Amino acid sequence: MRPPPACPRLARRPFLLSLLALLAPGLARAAAAEIGFNELYGKVGVLGLEFSQKVLELDGQRVRIVGFMAPPLKAEASFFVLGKAPMAICPFCSSDADWPDDIVVIYLKSKQTFERTTGMIAVEGVLEHGSWTDPETGFVSLLRVRDAEFETA
Repeated sequence: MRPPPACPRLARRPFLLSLLALLAPGLARAAAAEIGFNELYGKVGVLGLEFSQKVLELDGQRVRIVGFMAPPLKAEASFFVLGKAPMAICPFCSSDADWPDDIVVIYLKSKQTFERTTGMIAVEGVLEHGSWTDPETGFVSLLRVRDAEFETA
């Protein structure tokens, strides 16, 4: 006996998925994991702030976080600070030991000119955690989102 013929709809599926990946790579990419400011840190330990289990699990993965853009230091830059609330002080004016638990540094895919925004924005990029000093600026951060893009939330 011959096996029944393959379903033509199922046979087309890999072809269509491959075509979609070629024509619209952004659509074929997996959705970013949502993370909120209240999910960034666990408890305060002996050494200060401790990262949450969610941050540890999402390190190196695409995330989406919503917050307020701090005014950039320059009109054209490749990074900015995202905060839980609008910011009045510069988070880079101290060491990582004094790092606020409600900000994340956002490194953009490319340098751009900023316009002042007062509303919330949604950022998507790759999450990184751990103390790191930017070799170009000397700024210290504990949490970063790299290769990021943003839009009005």
